[in-house]
Formats: sequence, structure tokens, C-alpha cells
Amino acid sequence: MKKLIIPMMFVAILVAFFEQVSADKNVYITVIALAVFMFGMMRLSSKTPSKNQNNHDKDKKDV
Repeated sequence: MKKLIIPMMFVAILVAFFEQVSADKNVYITVIALAVFMFGMMRLSSKTPSKNQNNHDKDKKDV
């Protein structure tokens, strides 16, 4: 899944950048590209564990 999300994010951000450079800018394309990028970031960051997870586990064991 990660192999699909990362290239999709790069393509979306490239589309958003090239749309900003073009002569007649289409806001809808830029918004959709940014939404795809944010969706990809959300999916990737959901796999990252919290840095405070160990502290919460220790607190629960002490009680």
C-alpha cells in the first residue's frame, strides 16, 4: 500500500505546482491535488506510532 501512496502523493504535488505556474490557473485542480496529497499524508502518518505511547503503557501498568 505504501508503494502506491508515495508516488500518488508526488504526482499530486507536482500537478499542484505546475498548475500554479500555468498561465490560466484552475483552482479546482489545485484543490483536488492538495486534497489527494493530504489524504496520502494522513494514511502514511497513521502508521507512525505516538512518541508518548511508551509513557501511557507504563502509566497503565503502574495502576
